[in-house]
Amino acid sequence: MPISLHHLRAGTTSRWAVHHDGGWGELDGDLAGLLALPLDEARARVEAAARATGEMPGDETLPPVDRQEVWAAGVTYLRSRDGRKEESGHGSLYDDVYDSARPEIFFKSSPWRVVGDGDAVGIRADSGWDVPEAEIGLVLNAAGQIFGYTLGNDMSSRSIEGENPLYLPQAKMYDRSCALGPAIVPAWAVDPAPFPVGLRILRDGQEAYSGTTSTSAMARSFEDLASWLFRALTFPSGAVLLTGTGVVPPAGFTLQPGDTVEITSAPLGTLTNPVITVG
Repeated sequence: MPISLHHLRAGTTSRWAVHHDGGWGELDGDLAGLLALPLDEARARVEAAARATGEMPGDETLPPVDRQEVWAAGVTYLRSRDGRKEESGHGSLYDDVYDSARPEIFFKSSPWRVVGDGDAVGIRADSGWDVPEAEIGLVLNAAGQIFGYTLGNDMSSRSIEGENPLYLPQAKMYDRSCALGPAIVPAWAVDPAPFPVGLRILRDGQEAYSGTTSTSAMARSFEDLASWLFRALTFPSGAVLLTGTGVVPPAGFTLQPGDTVEITSAPLGTLTNPVITVG
């Protein structure tokens, strides 16, 4: 992983640190303050911290957010559109969203509900068909510019959303339904080429499902999705926008408690979460 920004717990407090070339430097301030700055000023602060060569200034990795809401875009890949049609009797609705100028964007999580790398994600007790959604997350500053990237898991109840699209908030928004991590990689530190995205699900130590995609398969650009989010909303502390999934397990597959979900993209690392039942 190139230069990366980490949220760490140190005793009873938390702090932000930059990791680069094996060394650690503590960031001056928090992520909310960084994302309130113009992009060039934020970059200067991150690069100043990256020049330090100290030890890791914390003992636990936290989700890479502090005051940022998490939003998500849907039906941005053809496979995602087809997956929604598999589960729903309202297939034409997803065709319309995939082809329209306006994307589907919905609220996903408050920052305090987000879980990080190594923490458990949840499947609802009242749902019988549940999947992870492996996504690239855009870390956006207060001006709507892409400050960096992280990995995201947009946990989803296919049975609830499939029953009625108006149940989307219940299918998508619940405790432990959003994982981010393991860190934020600044936009200037990665190749602008498309990101590879891999999803692997382990069950009883064996691979139960795996799939890969690339953001080159997206029907919309990162910048376009970000611009729609900011059209009538302000985010003084920045925001995270999940950009949709192109890896959807087949219709017969559902997550089970005890599974482990691994989401990987070479420039961004690996986000790993065990699965539990919530509710």
